[in-house]
Amino acid sequence: MAFYNKVGTILKQNISAGSALNGQSSMLNAIRCMSTKLFVGGLSYGTDDQSLRDAFCSFGDVVDAKVITDRDTGRSRGFGFVNFSSDDSASSALSAMDGQQLNGRNIRVSFAQERVPRSSFGNAGGYGGGFGNSGAGNDGF
Repeated sequence: MAFYNKVGTILKQNISAGSALNGQSSMLNAIRCMSTKLFVGGLSYGTDDQSLRDAFCSFGDVVDAKVITDRDTGRSRGFGFVNFSSDDSASSALSAMDGQQLNGRNIRVSFAQERVPRSSFGNAGGYGGGFGNSGAGNDGF
């Protein structure tokens, strides 16, 4: 089973690399968008999308401001993202707001990084582990 996991990982990497080479313009657009998106950490639980937008709108045109919430409770997870229409606006907001107070908490601001995709291979369930039984002794095989 480990062999199939390894093959799947290699295939997935090759497919990802091939699609990146074929779609250079979309890749450049993604890079451009990423430089206008800021990660904001250390938010108080009382901060909502609108108050996050209000805190950053003086630095330029805020395209989107989103506080990330827990899917089960709906409560803030203490971080969010602010997306600006220009790189300059995002850079000036980062410089000015990093370490400043927002709703009683010192916030951390940095450029958002692309999220690493989760592998559907590996130990994500299905066969091959998690129950302390390697398969030996099942049905005599």
